[in-house]
Amino acid sequence: MSHTQPPTLLLKAGKEKSILQRHPWIFSGAFAQVPEGLADGAIVQVANQQQQFMAIGHYTKSSIMVRILSFEKLMLDQHYWNEVIEKAWIRRKLIFEHTLQTNAFRLVHGEGDQLPGLIVDVYNFTAVIQCHSPGMLQHQLQIAQALLALVDLEIKVVYNKKILDTDSDRCIHGTPETVVCIENGIYFEVDYQAGQKTGFFLDQRENRKLLGQYAKGKTVLNTFSYSGGFSLYALAAGALKVTSVDSAKKASHWTNQNLELNKNIDPSRHQFLLADAFEFIKSNPLNEYDLIVLDPPAFAKHLDAVKRAMIGYRNLNAETMKGMKSNSLLFTFSCSQVIDKDLFRKIIFQAAMQAKRKVSILHQLSQPADHPINVYHPEGEYLKGLVLLVA
Repeated sequence: MSHTQPPTLLLKAGKEKSILQRHPWIFSGAFAQVPEGLADGAIVQVANQQQQFMAIGHYTKSSIMVRILSFEKLMLDQHYWNEVIEKAWIRRKLIFEHTLQTNAFRLVHGEGDQLPGLIVDVYNFTAVIQCHSPGMLQHQLQIAQALLALVDLEIKVVYNKKILDTDSDRCIHGTPETVVCIENGIYFEVDYQAGQKTGFFLDQRENRKLLGQYAKGKTVLNTFSYSGGFSLYALAAGALKVTSVDSAKKASHWTNQNLELNKNIDPSRHQFLLADAFEFIKSNPLNEYDLIVLDPPAFAKHLDAVKRAMIGYRNLNAETMKGMKSNSLLFTFSCSQVIDKDLFRKIIFQAAMQAKRKVSILHQLSQPADHPINVYHPEGEYLKGLVLLVA
């Protein structure tokens, strides 16, 4: 990489506050001057009106114009990538020193690891990277080299999973193949090439485990079930019957594959229904279930979609609560970053009112420790969940 100074973007007077508070995003309205001809993904410096250096990061011509990588001057060379990714690995070893019962985990969690725009999930010996910004995409080879350099993590395959329109799936190192992971004694096949996100929803690990503690002897409905994560935990814990509902044919295939992997689970206690979860909830009796899981995809990815998302979450939860039998459990989630936990609580309150049900909160759920939240970036707390007793 060239050692020339990156171009500098000048802030408007008084717009330093968010940087001084170490928020990793700078919005377009904060800048007084942006050099012409900057390409998306360019490395840039940010300076105040007095021309003092404030931060270095990636430029994108969008509302979030700069994603900050450092508040100190540095070179984004291979040494930088090796060091920052090794630090993320050291943090994971600290987090999971005595508790991790899986060979699948998130190694890099964007802003939570001071790497905005980058996700790295590890499945056994495979690292799947997703670049959510053009800047990170330009560094994919350096990121791969840093992953391969980790001394006590034997990465054999590095796969870049398409997320941006300018991107394409590619195997950066090794030969891609479907991997089998173990999580709390349960086996899952992860198809990271065809699957959603990086292949598996690692962020629900602890919440799946909690559901297992409630599932014994219960009849369980798992909606938006994807590859059957919650369903497998319920079955392994001794649920009487589990119904998985998803609109994707591949979800049925993946769930059946996972059932086959777990020889100790009786598949006759499980049924998969290929159906739209909203329609299923509206048109089927829910009073035969003791425990229901609502884990829909993000209804809002941007602030302008918040109102519509609120209505969607409220109606989905209200419709579910209406049909539930007395003293049954509801595990309900939102993974929309723009719906914070207080707003989600408010939505659930509105749903309970709409359903005219007595509802108590038993647990408040979030993402696990390998999905850390940068204290200066509260938006990183994207996964919210509640375990509700519907009386």
